[in-house]
Amino acid sequence: MNGPFSDADIQAFAPELKIGLLATVNRAGLPHLTLISSLSACSSTQVIWGQFTEGQSKTHVRENPKTGFLIMSLQKELWRGKATFTHTAQGGPEFERYNNQPMFRYNAYFGIHTVYYMDLMEHTGRQPLPMNAIVGAAFRTLFARTIGGPRGGKAVLNGWTRGLMNKLDHLKFISYVGSDGYPVIVPIIQAQASDHEHVIFALGAYGDELRAVPPGADVAVFGMALSMEDVLMRGEFRGIRRIAGVPCGMVTVNWVYNPMPPVPGQIYPEVPLQTVAAF
Repeated sequence: MNGPFSDADIQAFAPELKIGLLATVNRAGLPHLTLISSLSACSSTQVIWGQFTEGQSKTHVRENPKTGFLIMSLQKELWRGKATFTHTAQGGPEFERYNNQPMFRYNAYFGIHTVYYMDLMEHTGRQPLPMNAIVGAAFRTLFARTIGGPRGGKAVLNGWTRGLMNKLDHLKFISYVGSDGYPVIVPIIQAQASDHEHVIFALGAYGDELRAVPPGADVAVFGMALSMEDVLMRGEFRGIRRIAGVPCGMVTVNWVYNPMPPVPGQIYPEVPLQTVAAF
């Protein structure tokens, strides 16, 4: 769908309580996913979001303006699309609107200090989350990883990460960079960690989109709880294969990042501690 947002779309994006994901491309051409609940629209052709913490996505969009986005309402309705970053502002009507929201107006520690503006390129329109297909795929994933999933592997995913990924009611998404250079986001809520190095997901919901991910592609996988605990992983998509007879996508993870404030940072590969020599 290449048309503008409708008035109903813009109104649906307005609540503070929603899921917003921004997909960016880093300097190495790899996909990156960030939870940004302030994602919304200030017009039928413009996507905006507010910055209150530092993080890698803010650097990425300044170097590569091509982005993908996903917005999910509390009613489990999704919008996905592509947008091009254009500029920022530290004042103006959108800046004032963000900082007058209760989440930021009454917070003594942080407020929105920069608003990012993006031109809408295309979007899917309102789509209901296909819960029946997701639930079925989640149980097939559980069966596949229990009976025939990969075992062992490098110690990439720690116990906390595996626990977050293996909760059936947690949200998970995958992103890769499309042939046009824009990152694509696809829900994989059924995804689970098979061992210390692999994430698998049975096909079902969004099956055609997942089959379109090129084998060998660099992908980002984002997992989150509704308590706003989250983790970002990156690795190689190994294509679709049968695991215990179940067609599954598989990702071999080689990088893990903690995106949560107050101190986001890389978890794997482990970053060596450096001696503080100057104060």
